[in-house]
Amino acid sequence: MPPRDTAPQFLEPLLGVVFDLDGTLVLSHHDFGKIRAKVIRIAEAHGVAPGHLSVHDPVHRIVETAREAMRATGLPEGRFWQFEAEYAKAIDAIEMEALPRTVARPGAETLLRGLAARGFRLAVLTRSSERFARSALQQTHLDPYFGYLRSRSTPGPAKPSPEALRLLLKEMGIPIERALFVGDHLIDAECATRAQVRFYALLPDPTDAPNSPMTPERFLAAGASAVAHDLAELTRHLGVAAPPHTA
Repeated sequence: MPPRDTAPQFLEPLLGVVFDLDGTLVLSHHDFGKIRAKVIRIAEAHGVAPGHLSVHDPVHRIVETAREAMRATGLPEGRFWQFEAEYAKAIDAIEMEALPRTVARPGAETLLRGLAARGFRLAVLTRSSERFARSALQQTHLDPYFGYLRSRSTPGPAKPSPEALRLLLKEMGIPIERALFVGDHLIDAECATRAQVRFYALLPDPTDAPNSPMTPERFLAAGASAVAHDLAELTRHLGVAAPPHTA
């Protein structure tokens, strides 16, 4: 059987596009190993048995498993809040260490300029902190394109909860059937498909994730409507022709 075409099979009228941030619009080269190890150390300090958590799991899975373990041991509710506050503060600090080396992913400005010129409402949905997300957008000069942003710091559910995406689209005034979510991770695919929002996958940039296990086949199996190798290809998928800069 020939491989499935990774180009979009249809283009319905869209009103808004939601983007993941890290790896999708910006390349931050976060030390995720350091982040995961730090969260595990904090969880163990709050009573989670050593060896119960794995550094190979994504951070949100580590946190979920830690919460379940704490509840199983009957820890008081106050310990949960202490754990939440400590790991969030630690992750925030490690994320900010990456800010000086954060750059826009090639093709990001061209794509966003073209979408904005066509009147699309644009937003960012990220598991990064509010401080890092806004600082990264400002540093890469992508901030003017985004009037909407939902981060790990935003009250309420966070990605990959589908409710996080639904709440963001409600704020944007975009029906889910007229929205598109773009991301470079299976967490993004999970969030979009559970929210019943169309998902376009972007393969990780080789300079940011040289050993990434992500493939077009994995994204398509996870529910992606299309897969792009880079933002230039995504720009072609969306039929965006960026207007020329004016003097």
